[in-house]
Amino acid sequence: MKIRDILGQGRPTLSFEVFPPKTEDKYETVEAAAKKIAGLSPDFMSVTYGAGGGTSRYTVDIAAALNNEYHVPTLAHLTCVSSTREHVARVLKELKDRGIENVLALRGDIPKEGRTAYDYQYASQLIQEIKSSGDFCIGAACYPEGHVESANKSEDIAHLKEKVEAGCDFVTTQMFFDNNILYNYLYRIREKGITVPVVAGIMPVTSAAQIRRICQMSGTYLPSRFKAIVDKFGDNPAAMKQAGIAYAAEQIIDLIANGVNGIHVYSMNKPDVAERIRESLSEILGPARGSR
Repeated sequence: MKIRDILGQGRPTLSFEVFPPKTEDKYETVEAAAKKIAGLSPDFMSVTYGAGGGTSRYTVDIAAALNNEYHVPTLAHLTCVSSTREHVARVLKELKDRGIENVLALRGDIPKEGRTAYDYQYASQLIQEIKSSGDFCIGAACYPEGHVESANKSEDIAHLKEKVEAGCDFVTTQMFFDNNILYNYLYRIREKGITVPVVAGIMPVTSAAQIRRICQMSGTYLPSRFKAIVDKFGDNPAAMKQAGIAYAAEQIIDLIANGVNGIHVYSMNKPDVAERIRESLSEILGPARGSR
């Protein structure tokens, strides 16, 4: 099923993200975690793509297993920053052959050792390529706080509009911890004529080390209320995990109450975290997808 149709049903949706292993010996562990999360009957799941496409085979394998064995609509990530057109064509053909209908088109991070190919400069070019390659539902990323490489938020929104005009059907946000940032962003992009569904990306922070990595990578704004949680519970792993999940659940409840129906949880291959999020929203979301 195409994700644009799921998002168009006018009800709250919950999806989870998993990432493939970096090495083959970890594949079974990751696959088992992904299948446990699939057992929660999310509306869809996404499978990320390694920098430079290094784990692309695992991305396709896990996405196909979720889609074909567990019947969970699956969104396969695809990055292009170091990919040739031939490589992208091969991946798209394999996705199509294995029944994957949804692709998240990303530029991707430039590898530390530099690019190995220069066929694509921007995600919008990859979107155009996917659009011409078959009947895929195409997602893209958006950045409520602005992409770190954009000069300002207006420039970043202009790039988002290029992605939409290239053919993306919906966008998923980078993680954020203050819902007002998203509400302001939604107002600004709607004002610019961007009307595709926006799925809110939520990260349940389960350790103080995790939030330090997040801030180093993306410079995400941390509201004082969230900082207080980290300061109070950061040295107590069990308490930090419980508090982080509770904070994420409260964020989601507020988003749904304010009309943001698409919720995507960066579950980091942790079935217990996904399960606790799903349980905390059981009455708000209603029955799991499989029982609707």
